[in-house]
Amino acid sequence: MADSSVLTSTIERTSLADSSIFDSKVTEISKENVLTGSASYVEEEMPQIETRMILVQEAGKQEELIQALKEIKVPFVKMESVEELESLDSPEFENVFIVLDFQDSVFNELYKTDHRIIGPPVILNCAQKGEPLPFSCRPLYCTSMMNLVLCFTGFRKKEELVRLVTLVHHMGGVIRKDFNSKVTHLVANCTQGEKFRIAVSLGTPIMKPEWIYKAWERRNEQDFCASVDDFRNEFKVPPFQDCILSFLGFSDEEKTNMEEMTEMQGGNCLPVGDERCTHLIVEENIVKELPFEPSKKLYVVKQEWFWGSIQMDARAGETMYLYEKANTPELKKSVSLLSLNTPNSNRKRRRLKETLAQLSRETDMSPFPPRKRPSAEHSLSIGSLLDISNTPESSINYGETPKSCTKSSKNSTPVPSKQSARWQVAKELYQTESNYVNILATIIQLFQVPLEEEGQRGGPILAPEEIKTIFGSIPDIFDVHTKIKDDLEDLIVNWDESKSIGDIFLKYSKDLVKTYPPFVNFFEMSKETIIKCEKQKPRFHAFLKINQAKPECGRQSLVELLIRPVQRLPSVALLLNDLKKHTAEENPDKSTLEKAIGSLKEVMTHINEDKRKTEAQKQIFDVVYEVDGCPANLLSSHRSLVQRVETISLGEHPCDRGEQVTLFLFNDCLEIARKRHKVIGTFRSPHGHTRPPASLKHIHLMPLSQIKKVLDIRETEDCHNAFALLVRPPTERANVLLSFQMTSEELPKENWLKMLCRHVANTICKADAENLIYSADPESFEVNTKDMDSTLSRASRAIKKTSKKVTRAFSFSKTPKRALRRALMTSQSSVEGRSPSSNDKHVMSRLSSTSSLAGIPSPSLVSLPSFFERRSHTLSRSTTHLI
Repeated sequence: MADSSVLTSTIERTSLADSSIFDSKVTEISKENVLTGSASYVEEEMPQIETRMILVQEAGKQEELIQALKEIKVPFVKMESVEELESLDSPEFENVFIVLDFQDSVFNELYKTDHRIIGPPVILNCAQKGEPLPFSCRPLYCTSMMNLVLCFTGFRKKEELVRLVTLVHHMGGVIRKDFNSKVTHLVANCTQGEKFRIAVSLGTPIMKPEWIYKAWERRNEQDFCASVDDFRNEFKVPPFQDCILSFLGFSDEEKTNMEEMTEMQGGNCLPVGDERCTHLIVEENIVKELPFEPSKKLYVVKQEWFWGSIQMDARAGETMYLYEKANTPELKKSVSLLSLNTPNSNRKRRRLKETLAQLSRETDMSPFPPRKRPSAEHSLSIGSLLDISNTPESSINYGETPKSCTKSSKNSTPVPSKQSARWQVAKELYQTESNYVNILATIIQLFQVPLEEEGQRGGPILAPEEIKTIFGSIPDIFDVHTKIKDDLEDLIVNWDESKSIGDIFLKYSKDLVKTYPPFVNFFEMSKETIIKCEKQKPRFHAFLKINQAKPECGRQSLVELLIRPVQRLPSVALLLNDLKKHTAEENPDKSTLEKAIGSLKEVMTHINEDKRKTEAQKQIFDVVYEVDGCPANLLSSHRSLVQRVETISLGEHPCDRGEQVTLFLFNDCLEIARKRHKVIGTFRSPHGHTRPPASLKHIHLMPLSQIKKVLDIRETEDCHNAFALLVRPPTERANVLLSFQMTSEELPKENWLKMLCRHVANTICKADAENLIYSADPESFEVNTKDMDSTLSRASRAIKKTSKKVTRAFSFSKTPKRALRRALMTSQSSVEGRSPSSNDKHVMSRLSSTSSLAGIPSPSLVSLPSFFERRSHTLSRSTTHLI
């Protein structure tokens, strides 16, 4: 004991000394005593020293404490004053003093004379657990910080640090001067410095000084531990302590949400440009330039720093998230290539064809997509999924070649130069399956695996049961569809018309029945769990914000990604049905496909029997009644109406320019209908009931998979609210451009195009829906709306309609032969000077009115030859049409 007194001569020196040095000294002294004792044991037997407890003053009056000493069978005596200390000193006993107050004069006197001092909680805890008394050279009042190793940073006042270190020692904690991997907690008075950054990187809890003070207040509580999560989390340093944040480029709703989160995480908010701000959070996708020159003290960071700090539950390092001005010269170059400024119409027409051909090459989907999903940064480059040609050789240049393509033996059967319709559908089936597998892999790797991994910074984000509820059987579904995709890939590479695709799905039908119902039937519960956890757990909200913004998600939420398994099987059934239509009767795969479709329908029936939505079906029936000639296959249990948009046709397709066209967007197809020119009467059923006549005429029911690009036509003086669709039916080699002008102001064009692209991406199983939108100048595609609302334009379109009606009315094929005969007889009799009869007069009046009409230079009649001549020229010039 005498040797160790050098380190404990005063309270101040003991408090500031590193516990590692002190503990090593104690260990060396203990070893020396053991070695000395063992050496002299042979010569003479060492006398036995017994531990004796001395109850100081008020401690001797506590019956509970005396009873605990009796239970652990330790001798004890009482001491009323310091004067009795000398009389209690005996070589037969090692005295351990029990003191109630570690701040009175008796404690200080005992501490200076280097006696062992403990508090009543230590005795009570040992008696309760049946453990021996812990050995400590320092005063030990309780064990609430036993086995904790603490390090301090950011304290400038020496008195405060001495007080905190002393309290930690009194509660059994150990102090380290330098931060290392053995440190369990960092007590920080600021959020800067090397120790703070290391603690954040290692995931070490960073505590406020109040944690130590509050733990000392509860020193008399039995079984209290300062490191339990419920108590410790109350005093963790929040991520934005000492931070004053401002936000730039966010919507009002999102900005309000982020400001509330900032205050919850210990920070403050000020307007952009305030000199007191420490951080400027920038929405990098919107802000291109800062409105002011930031000072050197201001951190200008991306929003990922904000959400990352909340997820880690600690202030993240700013250097990794510094904002940099975004430059996209590639996009500007690609858009400038579409600019057509030449006045020559033939030249413009030729360049328009070249533009469409370029877009066609960019939008053809390869049967061999890259294994790695492309990032949003290169979404418009040649390396994306939409930019790969239809040949397997080109896939080597544009993306990672699948494993099956590297096997020389399997590629003996080349893909035919003129692909059949069956091959086209099979290619689409493989492409969508590959995209679907990639999305499932994104869900697992980007969301499920990080949530399940151990040792997360700040502790687990979600409980294991919450993770199980959210993801369910997604890994099992991923395994099944990975096998299906590999089999389809092998079949496409070694294509032969006689090979069976139906066998692949029959092979895994039992696995589909096993894996899908557990997920689909509890999808609503998964969705509710995500919403609930996102509201109640800020770290999970931040986790979703970070990962949903990554290119792999295509800016889709986790809920939107998880709905893909619900939609996948109906899509596969439709593709297999289309494949069956293009399969010859003598092909053995015909019957196999029917069986495969039947097995998928059984799975879907089993899953969706209690999930059909009556309201969605009612909306579809309303569309069928409103559109004359609407295909019956529009009615489907998995289909739902998404949006109705009123437009005007701006080109030759899908109908004449100026026609009013209604677009019905469903989750997997687009119904195109035009307004009927005139509705006569009502439809009467055999039972005598009538219903309103159909106001629209069916033009085309187009699967969303045929839409290759959605063109957002920029706003100009001559073009307003216009957009176009680049479509390609599977049996056609050329693309068709459909251009429209939106007439309703209720739905913004931007929202409509995003909605359309989202459902196109869902249909073809792609996550990056924004890559389907292509911004272009109206001159690039000869689109303009300047004459749509003019009186002259409306009159011209009315003349066209009248011309068609007049042409049909004066068609000689419909003129009765009797009327012609009478007309000839009347003309002859009038020439010969004979007076006509009453019937002849009636016929003559009709003919005279007809001849007068023919002789009047009516605009409608004059325009007939030029109209049909122009129309025939247009049809001969057009090389593509919708089927």
